[in-house]
Amino acid sequence: MLCGITPRPDQGARQRHAIAKTALGAETSVIWEYEADTAAAVTRAAASGYQVAAVENSPDAIDLYEWTPVWPVCLVFGHETSGVTDDVARGIDTHVRIPMLGQKRSLNVASAAAVVLYELLRRRRSTM
Repeated sequence: MLCGITPRPDQGARQRHAIAKTALGAETSVIWEYEADTAAAVTRAAASGYQVAAVENSPDAIDLYEWTPVWPVCLVFGHETSGVTDDVARGIDTHVRIPMLGQKRSLNVASAAAVVLYELLRRRRSTM
């Protein structure tokens, strides 16, 4: 589910070109849908049985490598500077942070998504 200001393949030639350049063809084989209202999408995911986890550095966040996801999982990535909005946060079950060394405590959304999705894939494959 793509929400908010996330670029998507149906936004016109310029956006399609930018996505195609990055996705290298994956945009034609990955199923996606768009919901303008992120809070509504989170509510729908929770009602469908998903554990909703926000990936962000909040005071209550669990380290990614200590988190035990409950499948299926819905990941919420907030805005790179302002995080998850209050209306979306009301539907979040847990907060997960990526452990980092040094002074910097955050990654851009694409990098954070890559780290978390790879870890979830690694764990999911180990249970199959």
